[in-house]
Amino acid sequence: MTASIRLMPIALLTLTASLLAFANASAADPVSKKVDLLAAIRAGDVEYHINPKSDVHDDPKDVWTFQPDGQLRVSGRGYGYVATKQAYRDYHLVIEFRWGEKTWGRREQAARDNGILLHAYGPHGAYGGTWMASIEAQIIEGGVGDILVLSPTLENGETLTTSLSAEIGRDRDGEMIWKPGEPRQTVTKGRVNWQKRDVDWKDSVGFRGRDDVESTFGKWTRMEVIAKGDTLRYLVNGVVVNEAFEAKPSAGRILLQTEGAEMLVRRYELWPLGEFKDTWQPADAK
Repeated sequence: MTASIRLMPIALLTLTASLLAFANASAADPVSKKVDLLAAIRAGDVEYHINPKSDVHDDPKDVWTFQPDGQLRVSGRGYGYVATKQAYRDYHLVIEFRWGEKTWGRREQAARDNGILLHAYGPHGAYGGTWMASIEAQIIEGGVGDILVLSPTLENGETLTTSLSAEIGRDRDGEMIWKPGEPRQTVTKGRVNWQKRDVDWKDSVGFRGRDDVESTFGKWTRMEVIAKGDTLRYLVNGVVVNEAFEAKPSAGRILLQTEGAEMLVRRYELWPLGEFKDTWQPADAK
């Protein structure tokens, strides 16, 4: 066995490693008890990645910090993520966040941007030196609940193909948008906008769409992701805003991004399916 591995071409070894990473992510056990991801970050049971070539790239210890009240502050001064060390499947993810005032660098005047990368696998920074192969639950002003599919191409030319299917329509500008009842289409790269994303969305700081369901600036927004089997359902303040099927992989690591904007997080948890009983009330956004 050892001799055979030594004779393998380097490209084949890389492919084998990538397939193993995909398989390992998919082999994760279902979440069987509540996982407090804020506690994991506080305890250091995580991994960090910041793209050193981005226009702002502070040390991770300065990007993710805890405030005296226990909230996690994401400074935004960098492009990267804090990642769970283990992979997860079959869970109900809950995050409660609000935007801070600060924006940085090339995104100083752009919409405040962040997100959670789900079912992540493969090498750190494989996508543009910044992200892992994954499916994103987007958190951006005006686009909270968009789905992004990240299938990076490695230096050796190999593509780590992430995929899903969704009921997709097209908006006025031809962009993909979740439209329940439409035929399912397979997506391996790109974005599926949440159901009522403003067709006149602009990448400008403070943007708010006419039908946005995220809370207004300075108030708390709850985002939930229900990952059940190979399906994904996104909720924002209790409203279902996006849905996908046939996710590949259907499990993996979970990454909280930093992408040029300050954000505060007071809750970041995984629950076993069917055990999260809270209901979102408008007063909770204060």
